[in-house]
Amino acid sequence: MSAELRELYQEIIIDHNRNPRHHYEMKDATVHANGFNPLCGDKLTVYAKIEGDLITELSFLGCGCAISQASASLMTDSIKGKTIEEAHELFHRFHHMLTQNEDGQLRHMDKLTVLAGVKAYPARVKCATLAWHTLEAALNKDSNVVKTE
Repeated sequence: MSAELRELYQEIIIDHNRNPRHHYEMKDATVHANGFNPLCGDKLTVYAKIEGDLITELSFLGCGCAISQASASLMTDSIKGKTIEEAHELFHRFHHMLTQNEDGQLRHMDKLTVLAGVKAYPARVKCATLAWHTLEAALNKDSNVVKTE
């Protein structure tokens, strides 16, 4: 990855951390789940409104490091309007991107590609995937707190 591209990715992560999208408590959510990363203290709740099998609204509320907040913000942008099946598929592709050494996967991740560099820092992978694991729990109606340990 070029230095210019890396810098652009860092700017996008900083922007999503400072100005997170869909960062609010959804009072009329049909599902929600809580997540916690004990390594760095990230805590969040993911809320979703589902109509049929379509995720019509998605939000999160919480606090944590820049990576966890940016990832949650990017996730809400990427998942809103998708079906539950498409959300599960995107979760698996995102997780694969951060845990496997296959650069070919990057072509298909659109704006989520900005988080690909996180895989170089294994402790930060947990920060980047916390919101995604929490969304999975919400979609599966799992009431246990999601932990990254």
